[in-house]
Amino acid sequence: MSRFFSDKFAALAPYVPGEQPQDMQYVKLNTNESPFPPSDKALRQAAESTRAMNLYSDPDCRALREKLADFYGFSADEVIVTNGSDEVLNFAFMAFCDAAHPVAFPAISYGFYPVFAAVNGVAYEEIPLRADFSVNADDYCGIGKTIVIANPNAPTGLLLPVSEIERIVASNPDNVVVVDEAYVDFGGESSLQLVHKYDNILVTQTYSKSRSMAGARLGFGIGSRELIQDLNNIRNSTNPYNVNSATLALGAAVLDDEDYTRRNCATIMENRAYTTAALRGMGFEVLESCANFIFARTPKMDGGELYRRLKERGVLVRHFTRAEIADFNRITIGTREQMDILLNTIKSILEAA
Repeated sequence: MSRFFSDKFAALAPYVPGEQPQDMQYVKLNTNESPFPPSDKALRQAAESTRAMNLYSDPDCRALREKLADFYGFSADEVIVTNGSDEVLNFAFMAFCDAAHPVAFPAISYGFYPVFAAVNGVAYEEIPLRADFSVNADDYCGIGKTIVIANPNAPTGLLLPVSEIERIVASNPDNVVVVDEAYVDFGGESSLQLVHKYDNILVTQTYSKSRSMAGARLGFGIGSRELIQDLNNIRNSTNPYNVNSATLALGAAVLDDEDYTRRNCATIMENRAYTTAALRGMGFEVLESCANFIFARTPKMDGGELYRRLKERGVLVRHFTRAEIADFNRITIGTREQMDILLNTIKSILEAA
């Protein structure tokens, strides 16, 4: 770092995104992207709306906010649109966490949460998971802190029932509970149903997974008008033109082809079940995932070693070095062809070991 870098960030450990190697063509199952592109219908519709690229995008994102509000059953002022759901999550850390409101989240979860806390100078508590890697709602009830929970959780894929989320929300009335639903479209149950019942819940979702727009960077949050106004105060104080015109247009167009999205989600869930069964047939432990990935380990090989051998053979999965989960690999669910390549490669690796 330079001698000019602020001392307040000197100890910052930045988030490490999944690999995007360019040295060869990989079967890429490491960053939970969709294996399917946006629909042709959505791309054509969006293309017709992006001619005025010489002008700034709408700072209010009004057309998309109204469309999302109608789609999910809310009003436009209960919706914020952001540059990926990472941005709305960061806004939430900025808006709802401070010395009086420290933040808590699962110790094994999305790796950006501690980074958001650190970069914003917020004290945080990492709450351990149960031995079976599930979140224990009792650990969050009445703790009097801002709470962030990924549901389904990452990298485990496990789901906390909405009834348990509600217990957490109801027991912390003076603190915001952020429910990160990046993977909810792959068999989860959304906590959006709680938004009109409680004024202290913020639900975030993304277009990166189920709606095939990881490269476009689009996310959104839904909560009470007051919470959304708080987030917009942060947004308008940092980057009011936070979502570009092409992304806004495509985000609206994708909602007009929801059947395509649902079919893709169904295919991914079918491929998830297929891959889970096949791995279990090889002796793997695979957690019960409600996401577009699975979390798996085998007693026959260390998780890091399996990751490395797969990469040598052109198959990328995600390995985490944290001790509690170092035996596991997170495997994105792709097409049936991609999953067969993965399974055949794993079989050959284990047979040769």
